[in-house]
Amino acid sequence: MPDGGILPAEMLFDPLRAGPDAGGTDEHIRKMLRIIRTHLDMDVAFVSEFTGGRRVFRHVDAGVPGQVVEGGSDALEDSYCQRVVDGRLPRLMRDACANEEALSLPVTRTLPVGAHLSVPLRTRGGRVYGTFCCFGHAPNMSLTARDLSVMEAFAAIVAEHINDDLDRERDRSLTLDRVSFCIENAAFHVRYQPIYRLHDDTVAAFECLARFEGEPYRSPDQWFDEAARVGLGDEMELAVARKALQALSSFPPDIALTVNFSPATILSDGCAAFLRTLPLERLVLEVTEHAAVANYSELSACLQPFRERGLRLAVDDAGAGHSSFRHVLDLRPDTIKLDMSLTRHIDQDLGRQALAGALAMFGRAMGSQIVAEGVETPEELDALRRVGVTKVQGFLTGRPMPLPDALALPGVVHKSLARRRRS
Repeated sequence: MPDGGILPAEMLFDPLRAGPDAGGTDEHIRKMLRIIRTHLDMDVAFVSEFTGGRRVFRHVDAGVPGQVVEGGSDALEDSYCQRVVDGRLPRLMRDACANEEALSLPVTRTLPVGAHLSVPLRTRGGRVYGTFCCFGHAPNMSLTARDLSVMEAFAAIVAEHINDDLDRERDRSLTLDRVSFCIENAAFHVRYQPIYRLHDDTVAAFECLARFEGEPYRSPDQWFDEAARVGLGDEMELAVARKALQALSSFPPDIALTVNFSPATILSDGCAAFLRTLPLERLVLEVTEHAAVANYSELSACLQPFRERGLRLAVDDAGAGHSSFRHVLDLRPDTIKLDMSLTRHIDQDLGRQALAGALAMFGRAMGSQIVAEGVETPEELDALRRVGVTKVQGFLTGRPMPLPDALALPGVVHKSLARRRRS
């Protein structure tokens, strides 16, 4: 113990120097247990949780291995911890054998327990979570109220970490329930945004976009991000695609539908099973630039059997960042979609025109179609024609719309009706 029994400031604050998330909560708590155990010259320090009538050891630092093990548990009623919480034992015992209540517990002699300090840990709602404890096998008559105060200070920090984790777990559980409900009940609408050919101003395809009903309101990106965070990203994307592609038979055979999949979803077993059920010559799979690709060879190999059967591949958001060019070069897509940040005000910006023209030339050399997203003005449309873009998509040519409105567009409804009459 340092002179005067005071823990140096650098030891007290060192566990938090890197911030609450650096190294993870578990590592921070273990570090604090190690500091307090060493400072008080004890044998074992631990954090316990009370659950289901058991005391579970969640975090342990032990100078003598094997006596208290992380993940182990024992009966709560037979523990010092329960008795500290309900007041039958004091928080500080210099010699447990000198306390009649402690001596009534077999563990006091069999472990043995000499010096013991314990501080209850509570949730922000006031519920007892467990305890922050430290004990030595031998008595320690030099322990003081100041040592207990240091334990309480460390316990307060640990309680903050635990409560933050509990909040995250609660938020994750709520998110999981919300996303699961959305997937299971298809609690979203599908909107269809037209993609037009510039050489004859006809509809070439529709991009299928999700619009979610759940409260509180979240943008589609937020819904998909939430689903990914709780491990349901591929299920959410597949659920939207299933609902969207139910309309495939309503469209003429020369109009394709485009769905958005992340690389993780493409690599999933569920995606492969889904694609096997579809007329792939009428489907465009869109891979967003913002989704990281860990292994392009693996992704290409996964897609190849489906591309051989007619599936077309599009790379989204080209021009928005470095990843888009990796996607284009390594995936060799059939369609390159220019990001709206490149399209916006392109008529007023020679640099944007030069980049879009270069991408159009590159696309022709690669055998890829170029689609400009986010077209909002006639001037932007004219500029895109001049630089060689072949297809456009945006509010100018058509907002995302319900299926009946999509089918009613010129050049779509007549083909669809004619096909139905023939059938």
